[in-house]
Amino acid sequence: MLVAGASLSLIAPIAAQASDVVNLEEMNSYSRSTKKSSSRLDSKTFINEVSEDLANLKGRVDGLEVKQKEFEAGGFSDTTTLDGKVNFTVGALSYDGAGTAEVSNESALFQYMWQGNLNTSFTGDDNLYVRLKTGNANSWTAKKDHGTYLSSSKGNSDTIKVDKIWYSFPVGEQNTVFVGPLIENYYMHGTTPSIYKPVLKAFSLGGNAAAYGASTDTGAGWVYKADNGFAVSSNIGTKSKTTQKVSGEYVESGLLTDESKTSWATQIGLTKDQWAVSGMVNLKYNDWGDEYYSTATGDDRNENSTNYGLRAWWRPLETGTATPEVSFGYDYSVLEGYSTNDTTDAYFVGLTWLDTFNPDDRLGIAFGQPQMRENTGAEPFMYEVYYGFKVNDSVTVTPTIFGATNANGTDGEDYTGAVIETQFKF
Repeated sequence: MLVAGASLSLIAPIAAQASDVVNLEEMNSYSRSTKKSSSRLDSKTFINEVSEDLANLKGRVDGLEVKQKEFEAGGFSDTTTLDGKVNFTVGALSYDGAGTAEVSNESALFQYMWQGNLNTSFTGDDNLYVRLKTGNANSWTAKKDHGTYLSSSKGNSDTIKVDKIWYSFPVGEQNTVFVGPLIENYYMHGTTPSIYKPVLKAFSLGGNAAAYGASTDTGAGWVYKADNGFAVSSNIGTKSKTTQKVSGEYVESGLLTDESKTSWATQIGLTKDQWAVSGMVNLKYNDWGDEYYSTATGDDRNENSTNYGLRAWWRPLETGTATPEVSFGYDYSVLEGYSTNDTTDAYFVGLTWLDTFNPDDRLGIAFGQPQMRENTGAEPFMYEVYYGFKVNDSVTVTPTIFGATNANGTDGEDYTGAVIETQFKF
């Protein structure tokens, strides 16, 4: 019985962790039943009881091992990782002017966004990326054509969907190829256009306008990166399921056909430790529009357009000083189908102070002019100011004030908004 007692003490931790395999009530019942047995013990009785006890425990431990293997078989492989985030957003908007009925919501709203990122490697150098996303954004937070769209917004009626999916693999030591049915072309650029982290989607990529404006659909691209920071990239994004009006008739387009909306972007850039500069040419066909950082006339593309983008950023050697990180962007477009006023432009400036008041905090200011066509309306101006502070390593709270004057190129159409975003990272 001493041996049995020692065996029970050794497997007690296992039993505590796997109560579904080793039933404590059964063990207690077994213990009570042995006390009621005959008090006369001989050597055969002792050996039989110990043998049965050990055999019973061995069988239960074997069952626990089987359960563990079943769990491992149903989990991720060793080469797959999952990370993600959840955003809670509380905010309101005051809108004056012609667009009031479309986007105004002066009462406070509360929305969320959930995102999960799956990365899988099969060779150690390649990557299959899948992004799952859901949210309940609506009203002005999901309006792309007024500049009020939030970077954290996702409105698909609380349904988890595949939001991005592509595969990338190396060719040699300095080339990478991308291909996927759901990808935006800015993921396939060799040089990061901006280091400003925006709250408004309009201020992403150094101004989400004609040159860098993108849409999730079928795409493929190639990136070359040299050891000295020089990079060249070229990629194509195409809408494979859209209906276009051709010669007065509506035609359903296919992948890379003459009727499909297509964006062909080529970038050249140079990146160093403290700064980067890049130039972009993006050829867009069949009325490919860009709504996040544009007025109605700037987004009015009847046919094709040639779009040029200049991006640059710089950061100081040390954070926590009065000197901010600076990001700059400028876009210029030439539109087909217009005899006059056939060009558009846009600019962006983003300033970021890191570790200013507390470690890991972020103070951001951005402003600029959305994309607009010459002489087609009042000159718009947009801005945002935010302060993001970390509650801990996984939780960040970001109060933000943003607004615009002559929004959408309409004289007197102004808005002011405020949000508080709480991000949980896992």
